[in-house]
Amino acid sequence: MIQRQEQFEREQRAARLREAQEKSGLGGYRKLAQRFGWNENTVKGHLQGKSSFGTVAGKQYAKAFGVSFQWLYHGTGNPDDIDIEPASIIDVPLISMISAGHLAGHEGITDFSEFPTVSALDLPEGDWIALRVEGDSMNKISPPESIIFANRRDKRLVHNACYIIADEQGNATYKRFRSDQEPPFQPASYLDIPPPTLTGTITVIGRVRRSVIDM
Repeated sequence: MIQRQEQFEREQRAARLREAQEKSGLGGYRKLAQRFGWNENTVKGHLQGKSSFGTVAGKQYAKAFGVSFQWLYHGTGNPDDIDIEPASIIDVPLISMISAGHLAGHEGITDFSEFPTVSALDLPEGDWIALRVEGDSMNKISPPESIIFANRRDKRLVHNACYIIADEQGNATYKRFRSDQEPPFQPASYLDIPPPTLTGTITVIGRVRRSVIDM
């Protein structure tokens, strides 16, 4: 009974996949494989219902064909429905700027279990830390008491992007990168605040991707 039910669901899912593929006008399994870098035999098996596909492949097909994943995979709703993704909430360690400076060393902090955490909604994938902003040097973007979220996996310097950085002495700060200025890490303030005085090699701890403040 279970096998017959699984076969029925696989065939129904394949039928919806074929419907979406035909309406998309993107061609058969060979053209689809070439266009999206998929395996020809895998796509063919899914379209013919000879093999089943999971949620990851289902979301890829739904995006490629411009249809609702819920309709394509589960058979609920209509093809042109808009999928509502459930919100993801993660707890991010809330560290001090002093602790951020320690991250620049070879023996930096690896265990964040003793730090308090702050919840963040729908952050993209990354290695996140949170810090509470002190002072007015970045008040155009982050007023005092703001909480900023920095991705430690994102260290590529981009003009006008904001970063947590530290110098050779472990002094950490939050500044905006201006490739056309010297020094390149500058305040973003309504006040006349000079750039930080940093010593030696500058280490990027992570790029700040979000700034929030309670009202």
